[in-house]
Amino acid sequence: MSGPTESTPANQGPHAGQPALSAGAALGSARQAVILLHGRGASAEDILTLAAELGRTDFAYLAPEAAGHSWYPYTFLAPIERNEPWLSSALETIRALLRETAAAGIPPERTVLMGFSQGACLLLEYAARHARRYGGIAAFSGGLIGPDGTPRDYAGSLAGTPAFLGCSDVDPHVPRVRVEESADVLRRLGADVTLRLYAGMGHTVNDDELAHARAVLAAVAGSA
Repeated sequence: MSGPTESTPANQGPHAGQPALSAGAALGSARQAVILLHGRGASAEDILTLAAELGRTDFAYLAPEAAGHSWYPYTFLAPIERNEPWLSSALETIRALLRETAAAGIPPERTVLMGFSQGACLLLEYAARHARRYGGIAAFSGGLIGPDGTPRDYAGSLAGTPAFLGCSDVDPHVPRVRVEESADVLRRLGADVTLRLYAGMGHTVNDDELAHARAVLAAVAGSA
């Protein structure tokens, strides 16, 4: 696997001009891609270490970095307007990278959205708001954004997108009920959802979650 390289996705707002690191296959030659989204206080370099764990050098890995190492300032359970304009700018970061991969010949159907913690929340919200067929979704310790009672009347269809959601059953930052709700919403949007809740696990990514993520990538590579 090649070392990280850097580009700057188009954007407006707080995350405008932030870099995106890349690893794995070159975007111009790869047939499939993974967009990796880091958690609060972490970095693109941190989340990009998952590329080696996933063991697929035939994917292009793109990892954007949030301004100030945070995609939005408050908890993902806060009223959505409190996390603006950071949230909208963060969602635009994903959209810009999907445009970049598509321009390189890798459509969303062969692109996996993957993230941890705040990054997992972000990718789930993006996928729900922009429902279509993606190569896959892998959300580690995250849930859809907004307070309890937020309407989840998203439009569109995920059209069979394989989606894995994994989390501790006692995560200190992500309530179990929100992970379960998020899985239900993705199912209603037509995703093929696998949900795993791990007894007593900390706020981390375990080997079983990585195995599920590898299976998602293998399916994408097989379809390509």
